[in-house]
Amino acid sequence: MRVWVDLTNSPHVLVLAPVIRRLRAAGHEVTVTARDFAQTLGLCERFGIEHTPIGQHRGSSLTAKARGLAGRSLALVRFARGRRFDLAFGHGSNDVTVASALLRIPCSTMFDYEWAAVQHHVNCRLAQGVVVPDAIPPQRLARYGAASRKLHRYAGLKEEYYLCDFEPDGAVLRELALDPEQPIAIVRTPPAVSLYHRFENDLFSTVLERLRGHQTVVLPRTVEQRAELIRGGGFVVPEQAIDAQSLIYYADLVVSAGGTMNREAVALGTPVYTVFEGRLGALDERLIADGRLRRLTHAGDVTLVKRERRPAVSGSDPQRVRRDPALLVDLLAAPAKSSWRD
Repeated sequence: MRVWVDLTNSPHVLVLAPVIRRLRAAGHEVTVTARDFAQTLGLCERFGIEHTPIGQHRGSSLTAKARGLAGRSLALVRFARGRRFDLAFGHGSNDVTVASALLRIPCSTMFDYEWAAVQHHVNCRLAQGVVVPDAIPPQRLARYGAASRKLHRYAGLKEEYYLCDFEPDGAVLRELALDPEQPIAIVRTPPAVSLYHRFENDLFSTVLERLRGHQTVVLPRTVEQRAELIRGGGFVVPEQAIDAQSLIYYADLVVSAGGTMNREAVALGTPVYTVFEGRLGALDERLIADGRLRRLTHAGDVTLVKRERRPAVSGSDPQRVRRDPALLVDLLAAPAKSSWRD
């Protein structure tokens, strides 16, 4: 097959990198486009993913997002016209879904947070395949036009699939001048540009102050956030895309207002708090109920101490769950195995 993959945000590179590798290993021709936003392009370079940069983030308002969707979708149409793709997909990429519909390319969309309504009303109606974790009840997706025939569900977390072959590299600690004998915290800033996260997060600011001056690595989402953190001082703020998964593995605490880093910490067995103030998705509801993710309501609950690790037995890490990414390849490729449906 000729497969087109579109990457629009940093976590999407991580999710789809093993899918791209497996498709290419199976002899398929894979073309990748990527949006210049956050660390998307930098992560493509770090993972050795050849890509064509197209477009950039246009702003956080609904109007700006609509302009961005229209402009980048048309740019993708111009890029893809005549290339005869058999399949297109992305992780929550509205742009590739719209472009694929215009070019009549079978398309899959993938996501694991069901309340991003604007995004899902576009993707779920236009795509022929909707790949989601089985924690999300189908009735929550029906309102977006995700008919049962489109749904392809997988067990567990997407992070357990793309981290299946992951082994930590201590080089990231040296790169950031961190002492592994002392406690390490990682903080991910709120997704301020996301429509589903509209709240001023005072709790997050208080947590930052509590961790200032310790070995606290803060991973900002925007250039503006990075500049503000550097001005304030007291944190380690990486200058470029880093091996965040290894850093999470070695960390003693993760505090994040987003979703992907929280679930990476869960998958790698690192204690993690969420300070997300939007509506919780079904996946996080399940993780909290199972005690694998903690919802932070008081900054005083955050204590940075060196954690004890359970010893591995027979070469396996008891704190990790590993799942085969080949399943995601099969689910995303489903539309290419059937004829076009309106």
